Amino acid sequence: MKHIIRQIRGYWSSTIATPLYMLLEVAMEMVIPLLMASIIDDGVNAGDMRHILVTGVLMVVCAGIGLFGGIMGGKYGAIASAGLAKNLRSTMFARIQTYSFANIDRFSSSSLITRLTTDVTNVQNAFQMILRMGMRAPASLIVAMIMAFRISSRLSVIYLGAVAFLAVFIAIAMPITGRRFSLVFKKYDALNASVQENISAIRVVKAYVRGDHEKEKFMHATEDIYHSFVNVEKLIVMMMPLMQATVYTCILLISWNGAKFVVGGELLTGELMSLLTYCMNILMSLMMLAMVFVMIMMSTASVKRISEVMEEEPDITNPAEPVIEIPDGSIDFSDVKFRYDKDADDYVLKDVDLHINSGETIGILGGTGSAKTSLVNLVSRLYDVDEGSVMVGGRDVREYDVRALRDAVSVVLQKNVLFSGTIYDNLRWGNKNASDEECHRAAKLACADEFIERLPDGYNTMIEQGGTNVSGGQRQRLCIARALMKHPKVLILDDSTSAVDTGTDARIRKAFREEIPGTTKLIIAQRISSVQDADRIVVMDDGQIVDVGTHDELLTRCDIYKDVYDSQTGGGGDFDESADDEDGSTVLTQPAQGGSGVSDGKEVE
Repeated sequence: MKHIIRQIRGYWSSTIATPLYMLLEVAMEMVIPLLMASIIDDGVNAGDMRHILVTGVLMVVCAGIGLFGGIMGGKYGAIASAGLAKNLRSTMFARIQTYSFANIDRFSSSSLITRLTTDVTNVQNAFQMILRMGMRAPASLIVAMIMAFRISSRLSVIYLGAVAFLAVFIAIAMPITGRRFSLVFKKYDALNASVQENISAIRVVKAYVRGDHEKEKFMHATEDIYHSFVNVEKLIVMMMPLMQATVYTCILLISWNGAKFVVGGELLTGELMSLLTYCMNILMSLMMLAMVFVMIMMSTASVKRISEVMEEEPDITNPAEPVIEIPDGSIDFSDVKFRYDKDADDYVLKDVDLHINSGETIGILGGTGSAKTSLVNLVSRLYDVDEGSVMVGGRDVREYDVRALRDAVSVVLQKNVLFSGTIYDNLRWGNKNASDEECHRAAKLACADEFIERLPDGYNTMIEQGGTNVSGGQRQRLCIARALMKHPKVLILDDSTSAVDTGTDARIRKAFREEIPGTTKLIIAQRISSVQDADRIVVMDDGQIVDVGTHDELLTRCDIYKDVYDSQTGGGGDFDESADDEDGSTVLTQPAQGGSGVSDGKEVE
């Protein structure tokens, strides 16, 4: 609960005001039965019209004050609970931004969404219920009980029996309810995962005509939640008839015994009516308390899930005195071993040793699962090594300020993501203060200017969420331009030109060579044509570096590289015409039918 309490910051005045206003409402409600008894006993029975009028006015005033207290309690309760929800979501989101990829891997994205939405809403509702009913119900119950005993202790014993009976039932039911709610929220994660997967892959669903299958899968998830909620609600709904039965039993017992006391002269008629009113107050307070407990048990599961996000310690943090300046783009891998699951027996990367000079262009090739992406992820410290070290600019990456390191290392990941906004907005992710001219230059280097200028609104064209209104090749070029906006010392392209034709690919590489010669470039590619003019090419297999050399050197001594080269050039070219680089060299192209080169079981990512 400490995480929740901390998030009340900025809303303490509303949090304190809410129960105070609720106490004011309770006080007025407790006074009204006394005034009503006075009207009957001292006004009606005595025939005193003036007393009836004066006391009636007092009742109206008390009712008005009570109404004001209830309204203000509701207002400030809403402000406090909504503020808590706002702070919780902001803090959780900020916390998630500090996570490494390893941290995020421990939570599914659908689970994080559920925690930020459904779980926070549950806590918000419970907090508002606690501030209002959690204060109102106990206060009303205690005061009503005192007033009832003040009128007739013998009749008020009936209340104690009812309270004890209902308290036992609530104590038994609440833990069971809490456990069942915990299971329900886990199933919400599965439902959100199904929705997220379906929407993000809607084109694939339609292309394979799998809409019916997806609907059936979604229906199974919703049915599962439905049955889980029904099981919980069955227990909760039992409270209502049980409490109503208890209320009516109390009313009958008090009416029966109270009538005898009135006849015997031990009790006045007005006092009996007050007792019946207090009876309703006491038992309604119990019902409200039961609902508060339900909300608390329901939110307890959510609080635990929120706390897991808050308490998750980022795997990657800054050292005590981080280095801010990255001198150059040199990279050294020394005896690197790495695995995603720290409990796994096998390493994803094994004994990797590689030295890359600043400004070099390094191509990286290998079969699917050869750990090419895992290798480059270590450079920008998206993950940390298990053994060995990765050095950039002559220092271990763990010595740098994380923000400074990632500003110096631009990464264009396999999955290109654009955000809703204009093309300018997306490019300025790389440099929020960039001028229009800088955006144009980066787009030109990435060969994106040619299609941007054909758009009706040019650089002010709106990009839909995820970049769904541009082609795959256009999206890749925009992502490359965005990365260049950072003026990085190291540029990593993880299969980032797979959707562009070979001619455009060649022009992008030429621009890199001429315009950013001092930037170290790591290029993971499917096509040998994309890396054959690199200074060196790294060939990987099963998490290890098999060979490193130039294109010509690898053709003579590396069987894996030669097999891939033969598979890609044997077909005589791909859909694109051979592209002549402007320096006169001819760029080899990949056969149309392959997509990825395959030979002797080796498939290039």
